[in-house]
Amino acid sequence: MSKRVVITGLGVAAPNAIGIDQFDQALRNGASGIKFYQDLKDLNFSCQIGGKPPVTQEMINKYFNPLQQKGLNSSGLIYGVMAGVDAWKDAMLPISSEEEPDWNSGIVFGTGILGVDKFREAIHLIDAGKTRRLGSTSVIQTMASGISAYLGGMLGCGNQVTTNSSACTTGSEAIIMGYDRIISGKAERMLVGSCGDDGPYVWGGFDAMRILPGKYNDNPEKASRPMSATASGFVAGSGAGALLLESLDSALKRGANIYAEVLGGAINSGGQRAGGSMTAANSKAVQRCIKNAISFSRIEAEDIDYINGHLTATTRDATEIKNWTSALGLSGENFPKINSLKGMTGHCLSASGSIESVASILQIKNQYVFGNINCEDLHTDITALIDDSCIPKKTIDADINIVAKASFGFGDVNAVTIFKRYKK
Repeated sequence: MSKRVVITGLGVAAPNAIGIDQFDQALRNGASGIKFYQDLKDLNFSCQIGGKPPVTQEMINKYFNPLQQKGLNSSGLIYGVMAGVDAWKDAMLPISSEEEPDWNSGIVFGTGILGVDKFREAIHLIDAGKTRRLGSTSVIQTMASGISAYLGGMLGCGNQVTTNSSACTTGSEAIIMGYDRIISGKAERMLVGSCGDDGPYVWGGFDAMRILPGKYNDNPEKASRPMSATASGFVAGSGAGALLLESLDSALKRGANIYAEVLGGAINSGGQRAGGSMTAANSKAVQRCIKNAISFSRIEAEDIDYINGHLTATTRDATEIKNWTSALGLSGENFPKINSLKGMTGHCLSASGSIESVASILQIKNQYVFGNINCEDLHTDITALIDDSCIPKKTIDADINIVAKASFGFGDVNAVTIFKRYKK
């Protein structure tokens, strides 16, 4: 615990912006990245909208050489490489030489599902007896660890290079895993984050479950409504977020820019008991995760200035707020400011925790809280617990010192990370 861990690089490919400066501006402006997609309509989806990062071929050319682009057909891998490489460059770290890797730098970069479109392409070729036409990139694009393998080779990382997968908690879990490796003395730097694919073959299962909003196809920017009384389900999104975690000693030694400090976090599961299920969190486990993150980080509940919630725009939003008030012992006007990025991006699934962590850190660095869009009609079960002033509708300047970031995922799994404004 004598080691301190700081964040020295950020990268993001989100539905409403790609790149840190653009993303910061989108947060401040409440810019939505949710759009209508004709292919979803053609396939008879009830919900024909979603969030995809606005990637162009010109952008792809900056990250992948012509050989790497041959047969490239994995949206999540593309997003992950963009965010990961950007975070590395933002941290002003060199690429290791061809002769030897950087033994002190590792990667934990998660995903929920990778290479779905590549799998579909492969299935058609195999069924047609054309296996040899698969090419040499189908394996790397469809194995879950393809994203960490790609980044590991591009950057030359010689420490642990791995992929985690824990549904919607994946990104937050990756941060805590990287943090743990640094404080244990096993690495100096860890590139952490998560990514996820998009499109009908990823989102179809959610549409079948009838948990996506189907009545906003003509008005997509209004569809994702966290904490709203008229919320009718989450909008599926995608993308990637990346953070370069580094021991404070290493960061100071090389004069790195420091965005914020990671105080710690907690990961647990509700075991799908006591009201928890594959799709719903066990409230006791959520509260325990929050309390454990606070305890491990050696702070008090009252020290938290701002919460970036999971808050997906479902009936579980009010339950999440209740869990926060119970875990913190704070309510009414005493509750911290809270917001949800999902109003702007939709629920980016396995990428959500990392993208939202990047958003949280930008708010610490630049001292503001972005406004919650589409929740003018706050749910009364929420306003019965906390004052509506705690839920800003527009971006406000704020003195943000300590932030709690939460992710709660399918399978009744939880992760809470505590970030702090860096002070020497």
